[in-house]
Amino acid sequence: MGEEEQPTTETKPLTGRDIRVSDAEREHVVEVLQKAIGLGMLNLDEFTERTDRALASKTRGELNLVLTDLPGLVHPEAGMVPRQQQNPWTPPQQRQQPAYATSSGQVMELNGKYSALQRNGNWLVPEAMVVRNKYGATKLDFSQAEIRYPVVHIELQAKWGPVEITIPENGAVDTNSITDIKFGNLDDRTRSNGRPGTPRFVITGRVHGGALIIKYPRRGLFG
Repeated sequence: MGEEEQPTTETKPLTGRDIRVSDAEREHVVEVLQKAIGLGMLNLDEFTERTDRALASKTRGELNLVLTDLPGLVHPEAGMVPRQQQNPWTPPQQRQQPAYATSSGQVMELNGKYSALQRNGNWLVPEAMVVRNKYGATKLDFSQAEIRYPVVHIELQAKWGPVEITIPENGAVDTNSITDIKFGNLDDRTRSNGRPGTPRFVITGRVHGGALIIKYPRRGLFG
């Protein structure tokens, strides 16, 4: 007699939504919810309910649902991340690549060392940018740029150099997810953080050893 044929089993391939999450990732999402309640996006009851769900989440898909309706704070689809398959809820201080997905897949990288990084005039703005500069000044001027997206993500990794960002008159910023400013300061001269505005610039990352200045374009000869 021949050997009995063993039944075959099919394993469903995992997607990004099925990836397990860690305690650090759950706690990071709770911190995001705390910022959302501070911006008036959630009331206390909603915050409590979502916090309980976040802490009980086992997978990326479950954690994603907690932030689904909070603009700028969630991926359009869990598991879609640019370039590398990494967990989108990794705390910012542990990120090596952008931890957000974009509908276009466009992520611009600007890298500098002992030099100035500058973008101004009529330039095409991607949906997401990663700016790394060490021992050099960084200037991003969006006032005359072509901006096709209502939300632009800017991740800063700047050390020992100032960063200056100029946004259009009708724009606004969200700086609530900046993880660390050390030996410097945040000077938001637009006073637009958390206010309505299009486009909306969501700024994350860290700045060490330099000021982060956010401003509108100069008005007239003497601004």
